[in-house]
Amino acid sequence: MANVYDFEAPTIDGENRSLRDFEGDVLLVVNVASQCGLTPHYAGLQELQQQFGERGFRVLGFPCNQFGAQEPGSESSIKSFCETKYGVTFPMFAKIDVNGAARHPLYAHLTQQATAPDGPGDIAWNFAKFLVDRSGNVVARFAPPTAPVSEEIVAAIEAQL
Repeated sequence: MANVYDFEAPTIDGENRSLRDFEGDVLLVVNVASQCGLTPHYAGLQELQQQFGERGFRVLGFPCNQFGAQEPGSESSIKSFCETKYGVTFPMFAKIDVNGAARHPLYAHLTQQATAPDGPGDIAWNFAKFLVDRSGNVVARFAPPTAPVSEEIVAAIEAQL
């Protein structure tokens, strides 16, 4: 059975990257957008990266323009925005589709997993969050409005570390 490490994706700098590079880390995989009401979640995601990074935790950001066209920019403009506005240091990938016929294979896998508290199925909006254990298995999914630094997400991350 596939796990998250079986996929690869282009980085925001245009290089293909295997998610196997993160093998052994706890991951929070998030579809992100720069012009969304939830865009301030970048601050919380960066806070999680800083708080838990030394313990083997990584946020992985996947820009997506499928929800209200809220990520219209180029990869270079997205990267600049994230670094300048939110000080993002976690890995960012190129824009992808997370739903529909052109859905990236990683998201086809993520959205098929039996997860809680948010269950399997299409991504509802920007900033859906998938928690992945050190073995590459999806162990939780959090709805877009759930703040990255909420007690619920922090406790779930702590449980995996």
